[in-house]
Amino acid sequence: MITTLDFSTTPRIVMRPGALDILPEAMGGVANAHALIVTDAGLVKAGYIEPVVAMLKAAGTAVSVFDAVVADPPESIVLEAAELARQSGITGVLGLGGGSAMDTAKLVAYLARTPCSLADIFGVELARGARLPLVLVPTTAGTGSEVTPISIVTTASHEKRGVVSRILLPDLALLDPELTLGLPQAVTAATGIDAMVHAIEAYTSRHRKNPLSDVLARQALDLLATNFERVIDRPADIEARSGMLLGSCLAGMAFANAPVAAVHALAYPLGGQFHIPHGLSNALMVVEVLRFNMRAAAALYGELADCVGAATGDAEAFVSRIEALMIASGLPRRLRDAGVTRESLESLAEDAMKQTRLLVNNPVEVTLADARSLYEAAY
Repeated sequence: MITTLDFSTTPRIVMRPGALDILPEAMGGVANAHALIVTDAGLVKAGYIEPVVAMLKAAGTAVSVFDAVVADPPESIVLEAAELARQSGITGVLGLGGGSAMDTAKLVAYLARTPCSLADIFGVELARGARLPLVLVPTTAGTGSEVTPISIVTTASHEKRGVVSRILLPDLALLDPELTLGLPQAVTAATGIDAMVHAIEAYTSRHRKNPLSDVLARQALDLLATNFERVIDRPADIEARSGMLLGSCLAGMAFANAPVAAVHALAYPLGGQFHIPHGLSNALMVVEVLRFNMRAAAALYGELADCVGAATGDAEAFVSRIEALMIASGLPRRLRDAGVTRESLESLAEDAMKQTRLLVNNPVEVTLADARSLYEAAY
């Protein structure tokens, strides 16, 4: 059998405590260098941004800060930040924060150089223009956005849409586990589950699953499952934080090349309609979707059983272990516990079916009735 693949990732990744010390080199290097930091107000308030600004200014780089990013960033926020970048003569963009900040930074870097309507680039490889230099720094261990060509935006109609293009891959990703030490337990848990779902769905993806993504997904899942309970119990454990951050990055590489599927497709409407954080949305749906997919993916789940420390090497033990990790997370376990109303299940199912970019990758075809049943099972 001849193997074919088309694999892309961030060209340079630096991971170590204190990795931010190379930012002056990364963001400078051009005449009249002017960096735009894309982040959120919470990180500004927590004191993460001021030292970065001081470091860049000391190296001679002018700095502007856009700190209005919110979870599930709406189009209006992305466009506001892009306009600021154009008006300010920005020469490079630094996305510092969780997935929302990094996703926003990707589009700001693109739109600042290639102004267009977001509606024109939603989809796969429709963004073909130039972008500004881009550096991404994750402060959570979950999205893997620092190594994915994907940016998710919430439209005015509360639908989550994706821009997928290799041009969105940053020039540099800086992974510093010290930046994740202050995460609240709920955020640590939700983002960790998000990363595990990335690895699982990449390994079982119906399209573009390949030997490289498989190796990355398995290693990611091993790191994440090994460190998940440890980092929840001991949040100051820098080794566990490092393992989670690396696992998130590897899972990001995997699903960037072997795309995610129904768990994400059903999670997105929960964020769009009820503003449930993305990691929690995945946590609420993952076990039900794994059970639904068992008819086609049982052998692959069995192959992943050892990665998560399942009792035996079969699919049932794998799903049971994932469910145990969900319970250990301390997060809400049912949709109703997260504020979802039973009356909304039909509209959630209808919105999930719009995620055709994701559903096509699922091991089992998902119908509208299936989506409704999955929400009902998770309710």
